[in-house]
Amino acid sequence: MMNALGTPSCLLLVGGTSDIALAIARRYRQEATALTVVVDARPGARRDAAAAELADLGCPVETRDFDALDTGTHAALVESVEQDIDVAVVAFGLLGDAERAWTDLDHARELAAVNYLGAVTVGVALAARVKEQGHGVIVALSSVAGERPRRSNFVYGSTKAGMDSFYTGLGEALREVGGRVLVVRPGFVRSKMTEGLDDAPLATTPEAVADAVVDAVRSGREQIWVPATMRVVMSGLRHVPRALFRRLPI
Repeated sequence: MMNALGTPSCLLLVGGTSDIALAIARRYRQEATALTVVVDARPGARRDAAAAELADLGCPVETRDFDALDTGTHAALVESVEQDIDVAVVAFGLLGDAERAWTDLDHARELAAVNYLGAVTVGVALAARVKEQGHGVIVALSSVAGERPRRSNFVYGSTKAGMDSFYTGLGEALREVGGRVLVVRPGFVRSKMTEGLDDAPLATTPEAVADAVVDAVRSGREQIWVPATMRVVMSGLRHVPRALFRRLPI
């Protein structure tokens, strides 16, 4: 259970090698005297490094094999966590190659399968666990790219739009059984996913996203934008006429 200060004792990272997921774990470790972290990710050097970092911080760490495409294993993986899951972070996803994504069927299918289908099956599994526990917070890492898909990355944006919509609705459903969902909409985050790309306006860091997530979980919020000014920007862009929108340098 969360303590009186809103700090979890068990944190599940689905996509546990994500820079944002690890930043959230580090942020919680600053406050928690005892924090168990379950890292679900593909086996390999990145997962080993993530587990070693968390162990060095004094966290008991459990690593488990997770593949977003292997949807048939997601329910059992969530069910097998021995402790109550106080906070679960859904942090996996593919940015992909924007031009290849709309011209290559296999690449488009992979983005849709990982970013949407995999996220949905994990969400359904987590929802069942939250219902069973009667408490728990699911943190879904969405993106502002899903709020109004752009020519520059519309396949990725469409997958995030679907993922965002699913978790927003899931939050409404879980309110009835004592659970919560926090949908997080970052802008451009300087991370492994965006390595080699030029910064977009209002670019942020995994640490800034983590700070915002921890504060939002504690305050009971259901949606946040990072940085916060991105909410105003996206609100404006949603209402820009299509003919003008396509001319914007975004």
